[in-house]
Amino acid sequence: MIETLKRAVVPPVSDADPFAPEVLLDPEPLHRALREAGPVVYLPRYDVHALARYEQVHAALVDWQHFESGSGVGLTNFRHEKPWRPPSLLLEADPPRHDAPRRVLREILAPPALRRLRETWQTVAEELVDQVLAEGTEFDAFTALAQVFPLRAFPDAVGLGPDGREHLLPYGNMAFNAFGPRNDLVAADAHRVAELSAWVNAQCAREALSEDGFGARIWAAADRGDLTYEQAPLVVRSLLTAGVDTTVHGLAACLYAFATHPGEWQRLRERPELARAAFDEAVRWQSPVQTFFRTATTDVTLAGTVVPAGTKILMFLGAANRDPDRWHDPDRFDLTRDPSGHVGFGMGIHQCIGQHVARLEAEALLTALAGRVEHFELTGTPHRHPNNTLRSWASLPVRVRRARRDTARPMSS
Repeated sequence: MIETLKRAVVPPVSDADPFAPEVLLDPEPLHRALREAGPVVYLPRYDVHALARYEQVHAALVDWQHFESGSGVGLTNFRHEKPWRPPSLLLEADPPRHDAPRRVLREILAPPALRRLRETWQTVAEELVDQVLAEGTEFDAFTALAQVFPLRAFPDAVGLGPDGREHLLPYGNMAFNAFGPRNDLVAADAHRVAELSAWVNAQCAREALSEDGFGARIWAAADRGDLTYEQAPLVVRSLLTAGVDTTVHGLAACLYAFATHPGEWQRLRERPELARAAFDEAVRWQSPVQTFFRTATTDVTLAGTVVPAGTKILMFLGAANRDPDRWHDPDRFDLTRDPSGHVGFGMGIHQCIGQHVARLEAEALLTALAGRVEHFELTGTPHRHPNNTLRSWASLPVRVRRARRDTARPMSS
């Protein structure tokens, strides 16, 4: 809990590097160690206070007044260093700068707009699954399904043209790497920063977008005066940055879960209305977004530890989502669990505004698979793609057994 300033507690200190390659590929051992060490742990390597327990992570996420996003949600402090690109008006801004962009997007992504997408996305998902199964029953579920479906569905909804979409995932990988320290992962992206940034920025221009997508509606909000014309392309960019990678890796987490928990796949096939809950449980269990930073606006006492003004806290969303004090048997993927309250989409005023879009994409793909696939299993070791912020995938080799007949049911309303 965030407290008024009282007698300070000296936090435990850890020399661990949460951005070390081996930790990025397998973060759970560090998460357990940090949770066990205490509610706040000091990491001198980066001069940050780490939060790995659910109670403290949740408290910091909802308290934007004391832990701001406007100084950057990565290690870089925008008070002292210039960001590599103009800050996000949603992710890296606080009220009042944050209010108008979020209000506009909340209206654009409201349930009526998503209902209009349901039938289209269901058709896209069914066509994709049929295409993949026609080519064989052994395939890479990451590259064939989890990557492909969001890159077909979501950019169409935003209003992007067909060319250049292969740049979206490398740009997102670069953007999420940039939230961490300037390590080898950031250096590996350096040669493409200008190229990828220029392409994405060009897609945010009004003339690059179709007249019937989310992007056009953002520009229409600027025409009404709900946004400025300077804000509009940045809001479109926020959709393109956060709306693809997290969904791709969330879907991959779902497919991995079902390949390793066959009983849960049968549960979903029997009750396809559980598709959205399955996606949330996969997001809790695997946490595609592992970490985010905040900056203390004043001296704040958190669980007895004073976090000095102007310093960073590092919130381990993935660790909070497996905190045994919050979740029963947290290391298990369980469709009987109520995963609501997980922090995989953040919490508070900065909670992911596109989370319902991601759930709709997951529902479409999982429903299409549930009617056509009887059984999933791994055929090899899945491989991760290291990223400073994301729990990313590189491959997910599976074998499936086709259902005897198509038992797909309509998506729930």
